[in-house]
Amino acid sequence: MGENVKKAGFATIIGRPNVGKSTLMNRMIGQKIAITSYKPQTTRTQIRTIYTDDRGQIVFLDTPGIHQSKTRLGEYMVKAAESTLREVDVVLWLVEPKAKPTEEDLSILELVKATKTPVILVVNKTDTVKKEQILPVISVYTEDIEYAAVIPVSARTGDGVEDLMQNIFNLLPEGQPFYDEDMVTTETEREIACEIVREKALRLLQEEVPHGIAVTIESMKYRKSRSKERICDIEASIICEKDSHKGIIIGKGGAMLRKIGTAARTDIENMLQSRVNLKLFVKVRRDWKDNELQMKNFGYDPRKYK
Repeated sequence: MGENVKKAGFATIIGRPNVGKSTLMNRMIGQKIAITSYKPQTTRTQIRTIYTDDRGQIVFLDTPGIHQSKTRLGEYMVKAAESTLREVDVVLWLVEPKAKPTEEDLSILELVKATKTPVILVVNKTDTVKKEQILPVISVYTEDIEYAAVIPVSARTGDGVEDLMQNIFNLLPEGQPFYDEDMVTTETEREIACEIVREKALRLLQEEVPHGIAVTIESMKYRKSRSKERICDIEASIICEKDSHKGIIIGKGGAMLRKIGTAARTDIENMLQSRVNLKLFVKVRRDWKDNELQMKNFGYDPRKYK
């Protein structure tokens, strides 16, 4: 690629929880990095991914959903999302194809109005409505604000995503890439493994356990088997807030924990291109979402966005 690079810059994806930010980012880079779940607030930190082609390089920042925070963890997530508006070249604001914005949408609208960064309004989940239902949604969000572009997409099917990518490149400054063209994320293998375990727990537990779970990787080591096959031994802990939650996560006879481990191991093996021996433990840390020290231990440093 080298001398042919035309554009290079940063784009952030914002929106209220559960509008499909992580799904869209995974679709744009063509690889699963950010975890997705039907539960809101799945993404808790900024996740940085990289897309490179002949047009240049886009560095995406996938952020936590902007929502009304009730805990210190919630405040951290909102600050993490808001801080990216000042750091990027393009903002992608994801909304759903519903003509009536929620209170969270309206609070993001105020942030969008105040930013000097170019904003692309992205109407996601177009595969869930008829085409004639999308125009009224666009008119609501464009009533008294001008966007760099308005693009309807379906992150799930990929419809409209290439149009969105081209519009992002159009808005980026000229420059050389920030990262090697083979890189797709700045996240470490340990961080991605951690997020994969958390995703599987969120998906399989559904509504049974409130959102207060975290995951830590206690150890992650490679070894060779007798047949010289590469194996990665991982020990991870799922952190919850109550003893009753611990029982649900483990399940009868350990059945739920085994299901989480089996699902997570498959994705981690695909990521590492290696056999994985995954051991999961469950620990109770009461009210950790309001404890700054424990938040920091689980990777959410509350001082970062003060």
